[in-house]
Amino acid sequence: MKSAWAFSCIVAMSAILGGCGKGGSQNVTEASGASASQSPAQPAQGASGTLTASGAQATGALGTVTKAQLPGEAAETLRLIAVGGPFPFADDGVLFRNSALLLPKHPRGYYHTYTVRTPGSTDRGQRRIVCGGPRKQTSDCYYTDDYYASFKRIAG
Repeated sequence: MKSAWAFSCIVAMSAILGGCGKGGSQNVTEASGASASQSPAQPAQGASGTLTASGAQATGALGTVTKAQLPGEAAETLRLIAVGGPFPFADDGVLFRNSALLLPKHPRGYYHTYTVRTPGSTDRGQRRIVCGGPRKQTSDCYYTDDYYASFKRIAG
């Protein structure tokens, strides 16, 4: 009994410590696509509107949004991505793992995430743009306004 408890503690600590990296726990939460502030009891219906039974966006069910339909702050974020910054937040440009597979599958390191400012917010808010491919490329980008629960592909 004691060895089972000890083993459970070791596994839990490994999971916790294994996620601690350069950017700290916020970076790990973001990169995984998880949201600590989102209630698991209420499925979030975000940018695409297509949800699975668990409340997650169905794979391959991405909607689209034009650049003109995005909030003005998103247009500014896209401009900063295209010129390589400087970005307003230190975590902008970090790896996005796509672990929930809400975006098309690509090798690790393909996607990077950037903050879209939210007027009146005292923190980074929930809006992000995730772009794939080489840095400064904005041809394969996705917008989320619900902290990675759903995405819309940004159409040219």
